[in-house]
Amino acid sequence: MLMWTDDVDRVLADDYLGDLPEKPIDDIRAMRDECRAIEDKVSYLRRMIQGRLDIVAADLRRRADGGSPVDLGTLIEQLPDILSDKGNTGGPGRLPTGLIQPEDESLTDELDEVAGPDILGRLPELSDQGVAELAGRIGELERRVSVSRRGLFGRIDALNGELARRYGTGEADVAALLDR
Repeated sequence: MLMWTDDVDRVLADDYLGDLPEKPIDDIRAMRDECRAIEDKVSYLRRMIQGRLDIVAADLRRRADGGSPVDLGTLIEQLPDILSDKGNTGGPGRLPTGLIQPEDESLTDELDEVAGPDILGRLPELSDQGVAELAGRIGELERRVSVSRRGLFGRIDALNGELARRYGTGEADVAALLDR
């Protein structure tokens, strides 16, 4: 089991939130910060997966259009167009809070096993079926990561909701935020 999945499983466990209304406000803030940090990692991983999926999808389109195989140099030249944002991915419209690579060195291990640079560099050598199967494996990983990410958003929303409830009812003092 990979470290990022351990973190996700822990914060998505049924008992993570516990009796939220009884928790001290500092604990709720710490839990929210922890969930955000884990979500940043998961979002980074998802962006990496989507990039590799875009590369494989471009190769599938090339094959379907009857195009000639491209060498690694040509693929590298085409990367800016392949990886350019083509529109909404259909996910929640939340901006990541961290745009730099997380320090978790094992974060992309599973992705590298499924579609590492050595595999992507050999795309022209793979059969049409091999590329389609590769796209399927990457797509399955992206679905699992997206489900985790949505779960993390749910946790963050629940924690933010509890904080908002406390400020709204006067249980917590908004002025105390300014003293931080």
